Amino acid sequence: MGFAGVARVTGESWTACAVEDNIDLGLRPGGQLDIHTTLCLEARNLRAPVVIDHASVDPVYATHHTPRIYGIESYISVPIVLADDSYFGNLFAIDRFPARPSRPEIVSMFKLFASLIAMHLNEERARHAHAQALLDEMATGEMREHFIAMLGHDLRTPLSAVSSTAHLLRRTSSDPQVVELAERIQSSSTRMATLIDNVLDLAKGKLGGGIAIHAANVEDLGQAIRDVVSEVQCAHPSRHIEASINIDVGVRCDRSRIQQLVSNLLSNAVAYGASDAPVVLSAEAVGDEVTITVRNTGEPISVEDQAKVFQPFWRGGSGNGGGLGLGLFICSEIVKAHVGSLEVTSSAETGTIFRARLPGIPGSHVPATNASREEATGS
Repeated sequence: MGFAGVARVTGESWTACAVEDNIDLGLRPGGQLDIHTTLCLEARNLRAPVVIDHASVDPVYATHHTPRIYGIESYISVPIVLADDSYFGNLFAIDRFPARPSRPEIVSMFKLFASLIAMHLNEERARHAHAQALLDEMATGEMREHFIAMLGHDLRTPLSAVSSTAHLLRRTSSDPQVVELAERIQSSSTRMATLIDNVLDLAKGKLGGGIAIHAANVEDLGQAIRDVVSEVQCAHPSRHIEASINIDVGVRCDRSRIQQLVSNLLSNAVAYGASDAPVVLSAEAVGDEVTITVRNTGEPISVEDQAKVFQPFWRGGSGNGGGLGLGLFICSEIVKAHVGSLEVTSSAETGTIFRARLPGIPGSHVPATNASREEATGS
């Protein structure tokens, strides 16, 4: 056969996709023919091969306009049908001299090649669909993160007004009921602020590849941690928090982020720990490493769930945390930003222990101006 090709055929158009032209027909890839001058409509409608051995003597095609227009005697065309049963086009071959393309082995070969072409087209479509779905998901995710960031930012102003009003009521009112309501509003405002901070950190982490820190030589890290313990204790006066802090050197870190780390770990322990047992925090600097450990008793975390606790939006099945499930995720991101490690162990015998290790940068530790070696117990 002097000419072979693959054509994309619709109800209105005929376009060459690939050609092998040994008879100077002049058709190139991308070239188009009037669909009504071809035999591909017949193959498209029949969904079956159309084969002509000798057109000028063929009882069906001797008077057909296509062989006369293109001066062909032999022709074979096999439909290319895709996985979703849609019709793509045809694999075809023609020649100006009689041949015998109707031989069973020739027809079978064309069918196999048509199936192979269809398989490749199916794979290409699947790759394109997957790539497009990925791009759409990335765009949707980025839009969602931007929305979360903007929403969190816009919520800060009205929340600040609510918190300031509650604080003013507590200071100026002499009515015990008003003071109690103001304290409740203040507590709820603080909780909402924490939730907003966590959501914003999540959005920033997703958009920027992690939580950013601003490291500096912090000489009062022990006091900074003790302040957080006091804040959490005030927020949960019925719970007992024991803190042992032994940090007598300056540490290169992000002070506010370490406070956020400690606050989230303590809040998690209070929420999920046994209410009749203390939450125990220890923090110490040994060599070039700061270790912060928070332990609580209560129902242990299963081994399966221990692998999930640092995932965003994951919440344990027990306790009354009531949060978004972002606290421990934020903790892991803070520790990661400090090039440290955060691990959890949990059993009925030892309780649940979260341990953060923050390695120091060589030469970053400086003598603390105010020793912050403390042994503190809060109740």
